Amino acid sequence: MADFVQGLDASKLIFVETVLSFTISPFNSPAYNLPIFLFGLYVQESQEVAPRSLQAFSGFLGASVIFDIIWFTENGQSVLGRLVSILILVLKVPTFLAFAGTLRTRGVAGISISGADFGSTTVWAMPGGFTSSGREGYQTVESDIQRPAADHPVAGIPPSAPGAYQTV
Repeated sequence: MADFVQGLDASKLIFVETVLSFTISPFNSPAYNLPIFLFGLYVQESQEVAPRSLQAFSGFLGASVIFDIIWFTENGQSVLGRLVSILILVLKVPTFLAFAGTLRTRGVAGISISGADFGSTTVWAMPGGFTSSGREGYQTVESDIQRPAADHPVAGIPPSAPGAYQTV
């Protein structure tokens, strides 16, 4: 099974699913498939994309299988449309496995949903260096600010009370 998953080409799978979703999109079909697969194309082709985007796509792809089953029970399709939709549904399983393998090769453990965090590293840092790790040239929130001595006012400015705002 592991050899089968490693042999899958995620880019070809996602491309075929995108083309199939685009082909049946003017007809009665799940509207969410095409945007998910377009997002998957972007995530697969972009090397600078964050691991969280790969995890998000894999999660969307897995959840869309459940949505497909619900959609099939609630909506009718032509015979050709139903065959293409079922083919897309069947192709989602190896695509999900291929992207899970891609996550492992990029050093991400997998998909774990705990609130809004997917269990990966931070994708972006807040401007101004308001992070605990500190960034080049920015002052972190935890660092001590050098203040003038309280008994020696600077340029005629009286010492401030504890907790008051100061300019540095």
